[in-house]
Amino acid sequence: MKFVIQGKNIQITDAIHGYVHQKIEKAVNHFQGLMTEVDVHLSVARNPRIKAQQTTEVTIYAYGAVIRAEESHEDLYASVDLVANKIARKLRKYKEKRQRKTYTSGDTASAFEQQPVPAALTRDRDPELPSEIVRNKYFAMPPMTIQAALEQLQLVDHDFYMFCNAETGEINVIYERNHGGYGVLQPRHSDKNGVAENTLGYA
Repeated sequence: MKFVIQGKNIQITDAIHGYVHQKIEKAVNHFQGLMTEVDVHLSVARNPRIKAQQTTEVTIYAYGAVIRAEESHEDLYASVDLVANKIARKLRKYKEKRQRKTYTSGDTASAFEQQPVPAALTRDRDPELPSEIVRNKYFAMPPMTIQAALEQLQLVDHDFYMFCNAETGEINVIYERNHGGYGVLQPRHSDKNGVAENTLGYA
């Protein structure tokens, strides 16, 4: 199993490296058969107004899944302890689901109600990219059902998850809505007359 420790705005001393490796390895030790790589990212916020400046992020690449956890604290070692406990709970949950359920390629798109995009989400703003790319991430994208993507979303500690839809072969994004439930963003295709077809799904 590959184990990587990186840092941003922090020097990874031997003491920090040893502590992180010991804590995270202990947390994932019982699940080594499920994973191929463990990435640990330590960072320190430079903004003095942020109280919990020390952040530890753990990303685990398992067979067909990505499990992620992040914790921040005033003390770096405390953030490591917190994220170790969190990632262990997520791995346990992932293992239990994997043991009791086999994914099937059923039609789950009908579970997401079709609704128009609320005007409040756009407010006449033009979409734009951030001026600076802070970090690039690359990960495998095996085809999966929407239900499988939903379960993956609950493992990565993000409010959205991008995946390859097994039914359409297209890239979709499933996300957690502010007012509850989940939504799915799908490509909007144009018919032969150039009219866009509404394929945007929401929960």
